[in-house]
Amino acid sequence: MFFEFGIKDFIDILLVAFLLYYTYKLMKASGSINVFTGILVFILIWLVVSQVLEMKLLGSIFDKLVSVGVLALIVLFQDEIRRFLLTLGSHQHASALVRFLTGNKKEKLQYDDIMPIVMACISMGKQKVGALIVMERNVPLDDVIRTGEIIDANINQRLIENIFFKNSPLHDGAMVISKKRIKAAGCILPVSHNLDIPKELGLRHRAAMGISQVSDALAIIVSEETGAISVAWRGQFYLRQSAEELESLLTKES
Repeated sequence: MFFEFGIKDFIDILLVAFLLYYTYKLMKASGSINVFTGILVFILIWLVVSQVLEMKLLGSIFDKLVSVGVLALIVLFQDEIRRFLLTLGSHQHASALVRFLTGNKKEKLQYDDIMPIVMACISMGKQKVGALIVMERNVPLDDVIRTGEIIDANINQRLIENIFFKNSPLHDGAMVISKKRIKAAGCILPVSHNLDIPKELGLRHRAAMGISQVSDALAIIVSEETGAISVAWRGQFYLRQSAEELESLLTKES
């Protein structure tokens, strides 16, 4: 029986390995990698005690802890579980299926919508005016929009620059662009606690990374210190973007 190894077993092992790797990436991104390592060590000890050494008393105690621990893990990692489900639901094929069932069509940004954003970011970068612009994609950002001031205006370069002007009351928050409209400004974003983020990147970058981790949104950051333009998307940074690179990324992913 030990040598009966078929294609189904190979697929089973491959899926488990993929699940563990994806869980590891989520834990690392959220700064919970030590907790994830501790859970793996606990499971290993439990298997050795109950299956290899067959210690009945200690094994039964571990069994009880594992049964209760499942609920504890759901509470402890509720943000990571939510992020996993959001990532799964916002996948390109899943989103296409939802749009097909609901009859909604995705409104793709056109050149006339993208260029005012690019030109505003280039202008603010030259003047070293800090900015944070979030581009909504498939996952709705209604909760984020409600934290700011509703604007609901056409995408306009001058309007974007005026909102992020240093004396503007809304310049510290994030701007959310949804369905070809500037929906809100001064919005509050979740801050990423990823320890791998370089220390020279400020709070705007951490907020941009945070929204890219909990949704499929694309976040543009203009650094107030250096004037450099960066993009956070799918939990990754694209640093020091030129005008052409930013335009290409927005055209491809918006």
